[in-house]
Amino acid sequence: MLVNLNDMLLDAQKHHYGIGLFNTTDTDAIEAAISAAEELRSPIILGTAEVLLRHAELQLIGPAMVNMAKKASVPVAIHFDHGLTYEKCVEALEVGFSSVMYDCSTATYEDNVKAVAEMAAIAHSKGATIEGELGHVGDNEGSQEGNSHIDDPSKFYTDPNMAKDFVEKTGIDALAIAIGTAHGTYTCTPKLDIERLKAIRNTISTPLVLHGGSGLPKADLRECIHNGITKVNIFTDIYAGADAALRDFTGEYHERRAHKVAAMREVVKGKIMLFGSNGHA
Repeated sequence: MLVNLNDMLLDAQKHHYGIGLFNTTDTDAIEAAISAAEELRSPIILGTAEVLLRHAELQLIGPAMVNMAKKASVPVAIHFDHGLTYEKCVEALEVGFSSVMYDCSTATYEDNVKAVAEMAAIAHSKGATIEGELGHVGDNEGSQEGNSHIDDPSKFYTDPNMAKDFVEKTGIDALAIAIGTAHGTYTCTPKLDIERLKAIRNTISTPLVLHGGSGLPKADLRECIHNGITKVNIFTDIYAGADAALRDFTGEYHERRAHKVAAMREVVKGKIMLFGSNGHA
């Protein structure tokens, strides 16, 4: 069933588990993610990001996600991740996405607030939810999610004292925070600022989002969820799993596709179990 973030994140926050956002660029990943969620009776969030639209046009991948979400036997939110432009966020809502992230995190604080508040009003008028970002989550070298590599990410960590003001002025339903993660493949294990996460959690009641979840140690992810993260974004791990599965697999196209979907499904199942959302559908 198609739902928005409030239909699942508020329960996750209440019962201290996390829900995975799995970004997709093809129907193979959509099939893998939803089937994994149905098997484990877990709510799930499917998405695509604006920078990923070069791999699959919004008007192509969007309706496929929305239609499959409506047919699913578990709650599925369809989220437009890292929307960078007003036009694409609105287009996603018109396609039927139940949630959008308007990422204005590289703008000034005042411009971030103004733009996200405007998009929040549009999203809410359509029954959709909205995520904003305070601070800025950068990218590892080679990330497909963007090109904002940051040499010293701590300069862009979320300020707990600003979080309350940001949430109140924008009206967002979920807040993406920067505490040391990055998009793409980590070349070394990041050191997360858990004390900052705790301070943010103690300041606001809005569900918190961790970007750059792929490649993080399981212990770090569990600690983040224990301390208030309710949504964890995953992209790299899914397609790395597909690449690994196909590397030495021979067979005709449909056999290779089935093998790929099965491998992606196992990645998603592993994340669901790790985040603790299994059995909460």
